[in-house]
Amino acid sequence: MANHKSAKKRIRSNDAKRESNRYHGKTVRNAVKAIRTNDNLEEVAKDLPSVVSKIDKLAKKGVIHKNKAANLKSGLMKRVKPVADKA
Repeated sequence: MANHKSAKKRIRSNDAKRESNRYHGKTVRNAVKAIRTNDNLEEVAKDLPSVVSKIDKLAKKGVIHKNKAANLKSGLMKRVKPVADKA
């Protein structure tokens, strides 16, 4: 266990950041799953920019790797591409 005041504070702040990262990561995973399972492609196209923004923010903060973010966005874009081609 930590003996220094700064080490105890670091443990507390790490725990707080971990909880925040887990929350935001889970939120994005749920949003990606919602887009993948939704059959209404117009609705998916409307929700896509906000999900892509959330993915970018997680990658920027280091919660997920930048390549994973790129792969997630690529998969979502492939799903929405038929709607964009019709418009």
